[in-house]
Amino acid sequence: MVNETEADSNASDTSFNDVAESESLDEAGIYVNTGDTITVGFSQIGAESDWRLACTNSVVSAFTAENGYNLIYDDAQQKQENQFKAIREFIDQDVDYIILDPIVETGWEGALLEAKEAGIPVIIVDRRVSVEDDSLYTAWVGADFYLEGARACAWLDAFLSKKNIESEIGIIDIQGTLGASAQIGRSKALEDAVDTHDNWTLLAAESGDFVKAKGREVMEQMIEEYGYKIDIVYCENDNEAYGAIEALTDAGYKIGSDIENGDVMIISFDSTREGLELTLDGTIAVDTECNPLYGPVLTQTIACLENNTYLQKESYVLESQFSADRTVYSTRIDGNTYKVTILSQDIIDQRVY
Repeated sequence: MVNETEADSNASDTSFNDVAESESLDEAGIYVNTGDTITVGFSQIGAESDWRLACTNSVVSAFTAENGYNLIYDDAQQKQENQFKAIREFIDQDVDYIILDPIVETGWEGALLEAKEAGIPVIIVDRRVSVEDDSLYTAWVGADFYLEGARACAWLDAFLSKKNIESEIGIIDIQGTLGASAQIGRSKALEDAVDTHDNWTLLAAESGDFVKAKGREVMEQMIEEYGYKIDIVYCENDNEAYGAIEALTDAGYKIGSDIENGDVMIISFDSTREGLELTLDGTIAVDTECNPLYGPVLTQTIACLENNTYLQKESYVLESQFSADRTVYSTRIDGNTYKVTILSQDIIDQRVY
């Protein structure tokens, strides 16, 4: 498992099982196939967020004809039944590999069994599948969503501690798509953190489906119901944060980190370019990265399978955490120290998404 601890924050290894630091993941090394063209079917969830678009672009850019691939791309438009259909069409087209980013974790046994019986390896990316028989898929590569949430909560804990804030803290969780791995992990991390802090109260949790419009809608409802009891808005991706920010601003709330004097603090995930711009100006207090640049790593996964070399069943990508606030420089979770990158415009300009 690879994480950006203080000890490895300057990692530069570019092998599949020890991916380089997230800002340069797209340079980690695309496997260029020089043999017969490899046909890959890619079932993507949709195009619901900036993060998702960056993920899709990374895969499409890696699996090009120039690199020795024929990529068949399918946009599921946020519907699991469309992903079932895509998998069956990939089987009918006799692809060499299937890449699946599953919209939710459950319900995949039938489609994956069909692929297995057809002899087609399935690589799960980003979100997970929950199946009793893990031989139904070949490998999974993605993020530790619970750790992302734990890092965000650890940052909040450290911030409040250093500011000597011991008053009641009211938290709203704008969740992602219910049943998605990112939602499950990030929501559970917040719930666990609330359980260990007597002065933290989870006022409400409601899905924003990872989209701006729904994030705004949920925030408007929460403002109406909870008003100035809200101190923290925990948005499970940047797009939800954009909607929440609009709703709070339109309702006359001040967004920032001075929660003792009435500010509402925004915590977010993904670390897209727009999200980091809002982090740099203090609108988002802390943005924990979810790395979308899977294309090169997926080509390396296929390289392992093509060359019959060792392949881990599960591999995590390295991720960072960003804040422009200089109160917290690192956090501790389960004995590990995690760096908080103090954001600058140069850092944003150097990123590829």
